[in-house]
Amino acid sequence: MKVQTLILSAATLLLAAATGHAQTTVKDAWVRGTVAQQKATGMFAKITSSAGGKLVSVSSPVAGVVEIHEMSMEGSVMKMRAVPGLDLPAGKAVELKPGGFHVMLLDLKQELKVGDTVAVTLVIEGADKKLETVEVKAPVRALGGSMSEHKH
Repeated sequence: MKVQTLILSAATLLLAAATGHAQTTVKDAWVRGTVAQQKATGMFAKITSSAGGKLVSVSSPVAGVVEIHEMSMEGSVMKMRAVPGLDLPAGKAVELKPGGFHVMLLDLKQELKVGDTVAVTLVIEGADKKLETVEVKAPVRALGGSMSEHKH
């Protein structure tokens, strides 16, 4: 009887630990490098929420303001705008990429040089309305082109 109780207790602990694991994964995160006076840049990544949810906020110590943005064509003009959140369908990777959805780091506090790492915190609201925080360490990469070419 004691062995069964011990096994049941161990199984309960394992189940509790398994449900505490992250529901959201972030892969291939990176931030576009900047020059000395540049005050904005983008972060890109692939986000997968196993249970589904919504990216509802983002923050970073390197930026005064961090927003979720969408780029879209309006006629022949590419426009960028902030969105209140980004749906994350269950089990499907959502790609944050140049020219599409991405995270904007605004009011930068420092130049972001190739090889630096940027800490970014994502907050995901699950289908059950519970909030999950995901800490990301995104390397800074160089990329041709200028974010200033796009209109808000």
